Amino acid sequence: MTPRHLLLGALVALIWGVNFVAIDLGLRDTLPLVLVALRFALVAVPLVFLVPKPDAPWRVIAGIGLFMSAGQFGLLFTALHLGLPAGLAAVVLQCQMIFTLALGAVVLRERPTRMQLAGAALAVGGLGVVALGRLDGAAGFGAVVPMLVCVAAGLSWGVGNVISRSAGGANGFGIVVWSALVVPLPVLGMSLLLDGPVAVGEAFTTIGWPTIASVAYTAGLASLVGYTIWNMLLGKYPAGLVAPFALLTPPVGLAAAALLLGQVPNALELAGSALLVGGVAAGQVRRRVRDPAAAGRGTAAAQRARLRSGDDAWTLE
Repeated sequence: MTPRHLLLGALVALIWGVNFVAIDLGLRDTLPLVLVALRFALVAVPLVFLVPKPDAPWRVIAGIGLFMSAGQFGLLFTALHLGLPAGLAAVVLQCQMIFTLALGAVVLRERPTRMQLAGAALAVGGLGVVALGRLDGAAGFGAVVPMLVCVAAGLSWGVGNVISRSAGGANGFGIVVWSALVVPLPVLGMSLLLDGPVAVGEAFTTIGWPTIASVAYTAGLASLVGYTIWNMLLGKYPAGLVAPFALLTPPVGLAAAALLLGQVPNALELAGSALLVGGVAAGQVRRRVRDPAAAGRGTAAAQRARLRSGDDAWTLE
């Protein structure tokens, strides 16, 4: 990856980390699926009338919307509504990396490197340590159900990642906007079934500033900015290479939850976060083979070429 794309991947992690605090804020006075519908309605309208349809089949656009948006966030918001803390949600959701690597290998034939597998294993270990820290002293059944719902959200995100690879070089911003069209109605229909018409109607008539602020952040930054960058990176690089950047989200989410929600991480959570960052770094490192023809060149141009190709060194991909 180029330095610019590495920085963009880190920016997405920062935006998505703070996003969990914004979601928690909105859920204080709005039903979870109603909040999802509002978020993606704002993403789609009025931009869908201004942004050209991306050069991708409708089945790909709809698949991204249903799995990466409706499925992921419908399940994530529900998990938070059921009592999963924002910081822990930021951690558990990153199981998407494992699903993305597995689905990418099976569906796209993108074989993970040994370093990617090692980085994924290290990151999963970090996820486990953070989860243990958050679950310390919690009631078993009450803690497991919201976590399983969040794991399902990670699976939906992983499926969406792989579908997004089929979009190729299509405009990332256009994909975000047009895929949002398929989200509000199915999610709102599910809310009507699960919560009932009375509760849904009350949710719309009692919208307050927490919901407005939450929708503004989650739609404007997390969706329009974050997923535009994310889809652009997925269009340029293998899914298994892009997905590890999302593992930077948990440390940001834990820090934001501590500063803004008073959810102070304990020693296990901090240790797990360190393992997560180490896993991301390991997943981006690949072994290069020395080029004998270039080894003896001493010009500045040749030196730059060797650095660019990672000549006989461990380099960030």
